[in-house]
Amino acid sequence: MQNAGNAGNAGNTGILAHARRLLAAHPVVDGHNDLPWALREQTGYDLGARDISADQTGVLHTDIPRLRAGGVGAQFWSVYVSTELTGDDAVSATLEQIDVVAELLARYPADLARALTADDMEKARAEGRIASLMGAEGGHSINNSLGTLRALHTLGVRYMTLTHNDNTDWADSATDSPAVGGLSEFGREVVREMNRVGMLVDLSHVAATTMRDALATSVAPVVFSHSSARSVCDHPRNIPDDVLRMLAGNGGVAMATFVPKFVLPAAVEWTLAADRNMREHGLHHLDTTPAAMRIHADFEAAHPRPLATVATIADHLDHMREVAGIDHIGIGGDYDGTAFLPTGLEDVSGYPNLVAELLGRGWSDADLAKLTWRNAVRVLRDAEAVSRELSALRGPSHATIEELDGPAA
Repeated sequence: MQNAGNAGNAGNTGILAHARRLLAAHPVVDGHNDLPWALREQTGYDLGARDISADQTGVLHTDIPRLRAGGVGAQFWSVYVSTELTGDDAVSATLEQIDVVAELLARYPADLARALTADDMEKARAEGRIASLMGAEGGHSINNSLGTLRALHTLGVRYMTLTHNDNTDWADSATDSPAVGGLSEFGREVVREMNRVGMLVDLSHVAATTMRDALATSVAPVVFSHSSARSVCDHPRNIPDDVLRMLAGNGGVAMATFVPKFVLPAAVEWTLAADRNMREHGLHHLDTTPAAMRIHADFEAAHPRPLATVATIADHLDHMREVAGIDHIGIGGDYDGTAFLPTGLEDVSGYPNLVAELLGRGWSDADLAKLTWRNAVRVLRDAEAVSRELSALRGPSHATIEELDGPAA
């Protein structure tokens, strides 16, 4: 593993030019971007108030000019909703998130292309457009309904994160107290139905027990849309080495995230204090509105923040490549879903800096093409193939959580 002393690679103009040439041929498939929720929180979905065809620096991490500068060729837009929303309210909010992605695609057709399949991703790349896919972040979005799961897939959702920060009734989260010990029987049925319809099982945010149960259940490749290596930074949101090793047999992909509190050990305690400060001001710790960011800035002025760098992320990717293998890693930045980001990766234009850092560490062009583009496209294509096989063998499941797990306590 390399260390932070190698952070200068991103500043080498020759290596940076090489990185940009590589990304022109093999652009980034980013596994997770929270722009839809940021638009909801900041403007109530008024796209005119945040015209992403123009630079939105200072209010968003994401806009089309910076996606282009960053070499992004495909984006999984998160249709996340807070776990404070439950039941039908969570479903309705998820539909609103899906709706705003559709509005973005209609508003910017020259730059964004709707993508449902791996072939769609390749077609968008050939057209010079950014393939736009969707991922639902948290199983609470289906309200314990396999029919709702299928409806989200019909609307274009191509992965679902089994939990967010809180448990669902059928799966344990990494950041909640254990309740079912991983996946319940209904949780396994959710995974099986996701396999059948061709929706990727996303294991970011889930407890390690849930990761292992899902990998034991899924016959299609899984993804971690935005998680890094627990051996490098011991945070429950990260992936243990035994799970990384399981990805080779499963065919899945772990997409490293950039969130400092998940990747830099020194940032963990600082973040806990910053989160307490937000709550003391009556705000949610994940709030990224301008008013919330001013409170963060005041806190940071009084308590200097430990800084992650491009090299910090490269350390995680070095380790993940060593343990999982080059065919099983990717990138999921979590832009517009976090208040802070590493130096050199402050917004979506920063991916060339990361590729340059990895080039300086000896990563080959072939390896980097897998990291940025090929692995993510392949995992979706493989899930599609599994879906075709399973759909020929069985129809939709209409099992209920009460039938499989018993009545609620």
